[in-house]
Amino acid sequence: MNSEIDADWAWAPFNPAPDRPWDRRLAAHLFRRAGFGATWEQLTEAVSSSPSEVVDRLLNVAEPPDYRKQTAALTDAAVAVGNVQQLSAWWCHRMLTTPAQLLEKTTLFWHGHFATSAAKVPEIRLMLAQNELLRRFAFGDFGQLLLEVSRDPAMLMFLDSATNRKAHPNENYAREIMELFCLGEGNYTENDIRELARSFTGWEIRRDKFRFNSFQHDSGTKTILGQTGEFGGEDGVRIVLQQQSAPEFLIGRLIRFFVFDEPVPSKALVAPLAAELRDSGMQIRPVLKRILSSNLFYSEHAVGRKVRSPVELAIGFLRCLEGSTNSFELSEQMNVLGQGLFFPPSVKGWDGGRTWINSSTLLGRSNLIRHLLEHDKTRFGRKSLAEYLNGAQLTSAESIINRLQTLLFAVPVPMAAREQIADLIDGPGDRNRSLAEGLHALCTLPEFQLC
Repeated sequence: MNSEIDADWAWAPFNPAPDRPWDRRLAAHLFRRAGFGATWEQLTEAVSSSPSEVVDRLLNVAEPPDYRKQTAALTDAAVAVGNVQQLSAWWCHRMLTTPAQLLEKTTLFWHGHFATSAAKVPEIRLMLAQNELLRRFAFGDFGQLLLEVSRDPAMLMFLDSATNRKAHPNENYAREIMELFCLGEGNYTENDIRELARSFTGWEIRRDKFRFNSFQHDSGTKTILGQTGEFGGEDGVRIVLQQQSAPEFLIGRLIRFFVFDEPVPSKALVAPLAAELRDSGMQIRPVLKRILSSNLFYSEHAVGRKVRSPVELAIGFLRCLEGSTNSFELSEQMNVLGQGLFFPPSVKGWDGGRTWINSSTLLGRSNLIRHLLEHDKTRFGRKSLAEYLNGAQLTSAESIINRLQTLLFAVPVPMAAREQIADLIDGPGDRNRSLAEGLHALCTLPEFQLC
């Protein structure tokens, strides 16, 4: 139980020791959580530096101009087609290829936090603009991010704020900014929702841009969370952010995403980071730095204590093995498994954790890995699987399993499973087929579902 975890120890910087060395296994844990995975070469480079130095690099790496130019061309192509599924494929490709993994992983976090679905916002330009907004503010000022999201056309459309008029206030966004985005249940009243909704009246969309319509704004006096005045929407956002529960709520969400699925973080565990977040003016970067550099993050309370999401499973599998594939088909398969990019199931986002796993999704996850291994567009380091492993001088079943265990697994592969998979790898016939069967068997193990 995390109530038994000492918060001072938890958030103190991790210092490697003989019983917990900074090795490839822990470096792989960092890359799985602060991104989607790392190659053997990246892990080797990481362990030559300190954990703190690696986290700094993850937080500060920039996408080269040529990469940004290439990405812009792909987004232009997706917009030209007008198919949101093509935009999902673009994001898959970006997750697979970006040098800024932590930036992309945090953008995914915000996508689930400020969940907006293309099922209700079919305008591809609006969904793309929101995605770029989340990426732009991913490590920055949460208050500014919240204000920008509140005025974002995709969000205005998704939660019906664009039709919020002084004669008929719409309470959808006011409710969600308190319940799901900032404060959590029990930290506001129904009257707070009604009054906050009044402050957002007149916020609308014109030519795909935010526009304030003063004629539709309720300029009267409002009382929101104990404060009274002739508040507008900006004031409402400010008042929500001033609540003590705001940094506490956000830290709880960050811990669950980056550290462990369950149990719910205790108040004592949340308190130091909430205080840091509040004192920094709600800056995300220093809090992420502290989480990813902490004792808790590298402890048994965190390693292997999350269930891989479909995105983490598929993108992680490929990134660890320098893989590439058909991104459009990959995005469709992740959608089938319950994590369609740009299609969160509700304004609550994805529940995550154990909800990712049931008899149907386990079969689907197995099929996804098999599909990747058998697809003629899938390459590993631009080679076949056999050529890739041979190039890494991995020829015996034992060496292959050892390497894959470090790259892909948060917990050890059971010995009985290792022996069975070794038999598959050393099986007769086509070498690529034998290797694919062995790798598929590895990735259907229960242990592979954890990260």
